[in-house]
Amino acid sequence: MKKSIIILLLAALQTIGTYAQNPALARKVLDKTAAIVGNKRGASAHFKLSGAKMGTASGTIAIKGSMFHARTSQAIVWYNGKTQWSYLKSTNEVNVSNPSDAQRMRMNPYAFITMYKSGYKLGVTTKGSNYVVHMVAQNSRKSVKEIYLTVNSKSYVPRTIKVKEGGSWMTITLSQFQTKNIPNSTFIFKQKEFPSAEVIDLR
Repeated sequence: MKKSIIILLLAALQTIGTYAQNPALARKVLDKTAAIVGNKRGASAHFKLSGAKMGTASGTIAIKGSMFHARTSQAIVWYNGKTQWSYLKSTNEVNVSNPSDAQRMRMNPYAFITMYKSGYKLGVTTKGSNYVVHMVAQNSRKSVKEIYLTVNSKSYVPRTIKVKEGGSWMTITLSQFQTKNIPNSTFIFKQKEFPSAEVIDLR
C-alpha cells in the first residue's frame, strides 16, 4: 500500500514538472493574452511598479500594439513603436531615445507582447485561478533576463509582471484594464503642449 502511494506521488510530481515546462501551453496563454492586450483599437490600465533600483511609482497607461503612453506623478512617456519621448517634470526636459527591451518594460508593462515571440524559453504553471508563465532569455545579452507573468485563466488579462534585469527584480501590478479606441496621435510627443521644455536627443 505504502509503495503504491509513493509511486502515485512520484507520478504526480513528474506530471507537474512536465506541465511547468510545457512551452506549447505557455505560448498559447501568451498568444491569447497578447491578442487581448494588443488589440487593434487600444486599451488602458492602472499600474504600480516597485523595484530595488527605482523605488516605487504608479500611474496610468494607454497601449495600442507596441505603442504606449504612460503617466506617473514624476514623468510622462510616449512611444510610437520606435521612438520614445520621456518628459521629466522635475527638470522640464524631454529625452528622446530608441529604448531597449528593459527600458520599455520599465514604463510599459505590456512590452512582453512582442518580446516573448523570440529569444525566450517558456514554461507555465497554475496558481489558483491564474496561469503563471515563466520566460527565460536564451541569450545572455538580452537586457530582460527573466519574466514571471501572472494571467487570469478565464479573461487572459495580466495581473502581475515580475521582471529580472541584471541582478535585480522589478514587480508591476496591473488593475482596471479595459479596451477602448485610442488614436495613434496619443503615442507621439507634441512640442506645442510643452513649449518651455528642453528636448534632448539621445539617439
